[in-house]
Amino acid sequence: MQIYLPIAEITVDPFVIVFLGAAVGFLSGMFGVGGGFLMTPLLIFYGVPPAVAVGTEASQIVASSVSGVLAHLRRKTVDLHIGGFLVAGGGAGAVVGIFIFRYFREIGQIEVFISIAYVVFLGAIGLLMLMESLRALLREPTAKRTRRKHRSAEWMAVMPFATRFRRSGLYISPIPPIVLGFLVGMLASIMGVGGGFIMVPAMLYILNMPTNVVVGTSLFQIIFVTAIATVLHAAANQTVDILLALMLLTGGVIGAQIGARAGRRLKGEQLRALLALIVLAVCARLFFDLALPPDALFVVEPTS
Repeated sequence: MQIYLPIAEITVDPFVIVFLGAAVGFLSGMFGVGGGFLMTPLLIFYGVPPAVAVGTEASQIVASSVSGVLAHLRRKTVDLHIGGFLVAGGGAGAVVGIFIFRYFREIGQIEVFISIAYVVFLGAIGLLMLMESLRALLREPTAKRTRRKHRSAEWMAVMPFATRFRRSGLYISPIPPIVLGFLVGMLASIMGVGGGFIMVPAMLYILNMPTNVVVGTSLFQIIFVTAIATVLHAAANQTVDILLALMLLTGGVIGAQIGARAGRRLKGEQLRALLALIVLAVCARLFFDLALPPDALFVVEPTS
């Protein structure tokens, strides 16, 4: 059975799309990540136009993140105060990212631009994750593990408009969260990702937020920023395919439940190492596609 996607202008097998959604949902449930940085390249590999893959995956991330935020709100592990500043910066970054995205699409280089962005970010993050997990796996089991020490946040406290974020127990300026949200908002628009794989480490090691509120606050920010990116993609670029998003979401919900159960059987270091290898494999495939000469150097099209 084949289904025609009017926005993507291609015919797809719905079972393959649902399977892709389930596979990434399985990884999301197992590793605790959004999965957008894997789903967008997989859609491109399947033949979905890169612009449509980015816009549609942003809409799918919105839906899949809502349930997670509701659970964290019930546990009171969301800092709405600092999350508001992250959303403010993220919204502005999403707008700027849309203009960058539209520019490269108009000059016909959006596919190359998206691929290069993924190769750079996935390569860097995959290598860092793999090195960290290998160090943890090779460490002597009896070795004394020291707790992570927070670096001083004094430089953020002396910046303008310093305020107290009671849920996180921080006294810092809202400028760093706004700047961080701006950068992640740009990535959400350009790459079709939620940005949690960058936001969570940055909240831990730059903003010095406590671990128990990091994930919930990150999901809170992701919902609003990716929603803004989705609306902008639909209005400015017409690259959001709702039918494709619904099929991905259907598979993602099923896969996430199975992945969450499977993730309990592996250690944290093993999970990070496995995820790093998957990320590097996707990065290598994108790099190979960039380096491979095209079948046809020129395309002849009728002019209007």
